[in-house]
Amino acid sequence: MGTISGTLAHYPDACVVWVDAHADINTPQTTDSGNIHGMPVSFLLGLDKSLSEYQWINRYLPANRLVYIGLRDVDSGEKKILRENGIKAFSMHEVDKFGIGKVVEMALDHVNPKRDLPIHLSFDVDGLDPSVAPSTGTPVRGGLTFREGHYICEAINETGLLVALDIMEVNPSLADAAAVAQTVAVGNSLARAALGESLL
Repeated sequence: MGTISGTLAHYPDACVVWVDAHADINTPQTTDSGNIHGMPVSFLLGLDKSLSEYQWINRYLPANRLVYIGLRDVDSGEKKILRENGIKAFSMHEVDKFGIGKVVEMALDHVNPKRDLPIHLSFDVDGLDPSVAPSTGTPVRGGLTFREGHYICEAINETGLLVALDIMEVNPSLADAAAVAQTVAVGNSLARAALGESLL
């Protein structure tokens, strides 16, 4: 929440591409688990202002400037929020159907149609398949491949509009040394791709 709030403070017209297995858009009223880490997007959008701890957020992200890629574990309450707020989301079904190149193009067409808005890329490594990034808190099978994840980062870099980047949920305390090393390496590689490292 802090990084995107900071981005909006400096780039009020920024859009957000959110790569994740989860929508993270529950509110205190819709959550089944009660986990705050499943609610940050609802706070960023200003959907719930009841918790005093998050009243420091004073610039909200308009729903039409958020797009998701890679969703595959979404609560029923979150699905309702997405529909009611007209938030565009590309699940793994769309990735399988259209391919990652077309999905990224459609995502950008929705959230940044003129390709003139600053982009904040939030990439939760659990958006990747657990075989690619195992050392994370809430892994969900059936995720993005190594190359699909990197293509997203490469394509965002190619727009020349990236102003902020989060690589989220790399957690070295949750796996053995080999899995930790693999996940850290993938996270670093995603960051380098988003910042301009290319294959050739």
